[in-house]
Amino acid sequence: MTKELIKILSGILFLSCISPVAAHNIKTDGDVGATFHIEPNHNPRAGEPARAWFALTRQGGEPIALDRCNCQLTVRPQSRDIESSSIPNPPLKAISAERYRNIPGADIVFPEAGIYELEIGGTPKGEAKFKPFKLAYSVTVLPGKTVSQKSSSQPATNKQKEGQWIGVAIASIAILSTISIYLAKKPSESKEK
Repeated sequence: MTKELIKILSGILFLSCISPVAAHNIKTDGDVGATFHIEPNHNPRAGEPARAWFALTRQGGEPIALDRCNCQLTVRPQSRDIESSSIPNPPLKAISAERYRNIPGADIVFPEAGIYELEIGGTPKGEAKFKPFKLAYSVTVLPGKTVSQKSSSQPATNKQKEGQWIGVAIASIAILSTISIYLAKKPSESKEK
């Protein structure tokens, strides 16, 4: 039983190392729910582009496409140090993310590190039927580049991150394999005595 448990835990650890965890926040207001995500990996950095998206659904799971919603996105700083006038409200555009299609999304460049609130609200457009809604999400923006800097080293950074994940996965496999071999030999050694 111990060997089986180790194999299962090894598999879980391996899979968690090779694929970054996708974080999603889910909220509801009335008969509308939204799955919210901000890329990259819910860790936006100041001065760097981040993409926020909202998979809207009616109660029961029916998706609400951007062309069926008069949606607006408001970005407000929650940190007192950040001037609210420095953050324009980004226009929403229809995007596809993960398994969702034609959902509201926006590209945002946060001017400074700190805590921001993203509020999406909407009313039905055309023949769509749902109650008006407002949903707010808190986002922590990490220090990054200043807005004037350009991303000339971005491809190298992405390659470095990929290499780090591969290194973590290989190290995890090596450690878990060593533990598995050690535990597999240990009971047979005690039987020989």
